[in-house]
Amino acid sequence: MIKFLCAAVLLISFWCWMGDSRVLGASPSPSLLKAKQEAESKGFIFLASKDEILAKAKEEGKLEALTFLEGNAKKSMIDAFRKKYPFVQVVAEEIGGTDEYQRFILEMKAGRAKRWDTVHISNQVYAEYPPYLKKFDVLGMAEQGVLNIPAKIVDSNNRNIVSKGSQVAVAAYNKKLISAEKVSTTWEGFLKPEFKGRKFVVDVRPLSVANLVPAWGLEKTLDFAKKIAEQKPVWVRGSRTLASMALGEYSLYMGLNIASVLEAQAKDLTKSLEVQFLEPVPVRFGSADGVLATAARPHVALLWLEFQVSAEGQEILDKYGPADGSVYVAGSVLNTMIRGKPLSSLNWDLQKSLDQWVRKIVEAYGFPMAEKER
Repeated sequence: MIKFLCAAVLLISFWCWMGDSRVLGASPSPSLLKAKQEAESKGFIFLASKDEILAKAKEEGKLEALTFLEGNAKKSMIDAFRKKYPFVQVVAEEIGGTDEYQRFILEMKAGRAKRWDTVHISNQVYAEYPPYLKKFDVLGMAEQGVLNIPAKIVDSNNRNIVSKGSQVAVAAYNKKLISAEKVSTTWEGFLKPEFKGRKFVVDVRPLSVANLVPAWGLEKTLDFAKKIAEQKPVWVRGSRTLASMALGEYSLYMGLNIASVLEAQAKDLTKSLEVQFLEPVPVRFGSADGVLATAARPHVALLWLEFQVSAEGQEILDKYGPADGSVYVAGSVLNTMIRGKPLSSLNWDLQKSLDQWVRKIVEAYGFPMAEKER
């Protein structure tokens, strides 16, 4: 009798497992099961199939997101997401600027940010967020194909932050003041004698130059910074100088984000601004998102993270950014533009050292001040 009951229990368990498999997809592979076990042993949440995520997302039915997207870009992303997932109602609000980030961080730490499911994570205050994010093993799920997210754009240290965009450093120039042939294609080209004495513009906050450390090493980068200072460039702060460049005040700008140049080009009535890639091309992660630990709708949030790095999501980011997509997503504008070029890529481990390198380079520059601040 006992043997009969045991056999019955086993048979019922088998049919229940078969039922779950039919609902949630094919049986998980050994590698997927191993990844799930490893993730869960470290306190992470690992969902073994996309069907499981979708089933739970349908029960949640809504998303509330804090995003860096504005206006038409935000509307287009929401509309496209809802077209793919019509069962989801989306509410998204914009966040941007140091004051807004600091205010939100205080709310998050005090437990008053429970309304939101996903949050845009600013590079300026990146380290503040990980303790307050849901411990989804997004990296593991991406590596196993549960989520269609390139593994390279998931924070390999925290495993639950997705970078949907990249920051690529370039030079900008006024083609009416300097010909394309005279604009250097390398960083060292700015050390030529003909560029000495206020011949080009440099930002006093050297994020772009610091991004050369992965390719060059810190010693070579600091030596380069000292030599740039000896060239006596025009010291400025930020990309607003591009407007003056378009009007003919400056001819050449070394090291700024390509998105800033493309945005300035779109507003340039003189049609004089051009982009020049400098090799090695500095690339770093940007535009990161995560799911908050207090999220009421975490599975819809996962779909939102995934959608923004899909071909359709990247197309929207590129259209309205402009070029706000990721270098590491095939088909994005930046992925196409830098194909075949040598890169200086800031991986997730090195990204933590960026601020330290910036301080050392500022010292190598001689602590310059932007001219308009004098």
